[in-house]
Amino acid sequence: MKLLPTPRPLDTAQNGQTLGRGVDFALTMLVFLGVGALVDHWLGTWPLVAIVLVVVSVVGQFLKMYYEYSATMDQLQAERAAARAAQPKSAPSSEQAA
Repeated sequence: MKLLPTPRPLDTAQNGQTLGRGVDFALTMLVFLGVGALVDHWLGTWPLVAIVLVVVSVVGQFLKMYYEYSATMDQLQAERAAARAAQPKSAPSSEQAA
């Protein structure tokens, strides 16, 4: 009798890639916030430039993720199409012919 599902093996490459994206997102936002704070302190406009730069960094990170995702999906679709084209064509069965 089985009460718990069988644990699936973790895809460590995918987990590391996801963690890297999260760290990249956070560090980029912090760097832009820091630069914005320095510029705001220098100009006396706190928090205008900091907010603008954080928004720019977030939009840029989302665009980067979108284009990376699109490129990965295009690559996977091309691989699937190549694998499908490499498979031998089977003769139609009598049910399909009718």
